[in-house]
Amino acid sequence: MAQFLLSKQASKQASKQASKQASKQASKQAIISLYQYVYGYAEITLGDIALDMYRGSGITRDQVTNEGIPCVRYGEIYTTYGIHFDKCVSHTNLDNIQNPKYFENGDIIFAITGESIEDIAKCTAYVGKEKCLAGGDTVVMKHVQNAKYLSYALSTTDAVKQKGKGKVKSKVVHSSVPSLAAITIPLPSLAEQERIVAILDRFDALVNDISTGIPAEIEARKKQYEYYRDKLLTFKNIS
Repeated sequence: MAQFLLSKQASKQASKQASKQASKQASKQAIISLYQYVYGYAEITLGDIALDMYRGSGITRDQVTNEGIPCVRYGEIYTTYGIHFDKCVSHTNLDNIQNPKYFENGDIIFAITGESIEDIAKCTAYVGKEKCLAGGDTVVMKHVQNAKYLSYALSTTDAVKQKGKGKVKSKVVHSSVPSLAAITIPLPSLAEQERIVAILDRFDALVNDISTGIPAEIEARKKQYEYYRDKLLTFKNIS
């Protein structure tokens, strides 16, 4: 009986905490929406829009298989995935993972261990349909924004500088959930996010399609893409 009462009390406390968290998130969203309406965008931190941010769970190279549950290891974010992806290149056997951490459609996945300050905390947006595993040294961010927009915004020159702020040059560079949560980006309405993504997707396709031009042309397009990416994702200061 005592165990039942304790369980019931714990359930009530958890429900109360979840309700409080939802109310807090709704208040944040109301403020963001007000700024978007008045100024066209809101300058927010990732912590302001994240519904949850958590670290992945270690998946060793030996645990990677050709079949099984899809997974992402942190190194692949640097070498394999771009602004967004819809299929994982790696798989693993779920039975080998002690504390599995998942990501789903729309989530942002960061690599929080890297070899340089310039590349640390590179991220990618998952736009696929399967439920996948996040490997060690990754962070998953859940949200209700346009996933591609966030990934583009987090690849700008300003965002890269923020990611590397305070990091010390060494053979291995690390980031963390608190550091990521403090990154500031401009956030327009969802409709504007979609418009910007449509433009940048076209540039991204041109830059990464080597069949559409010679290397010199591709390099020129890359510079043009970076210019317009930063231009589209830079808004007038809110005064």
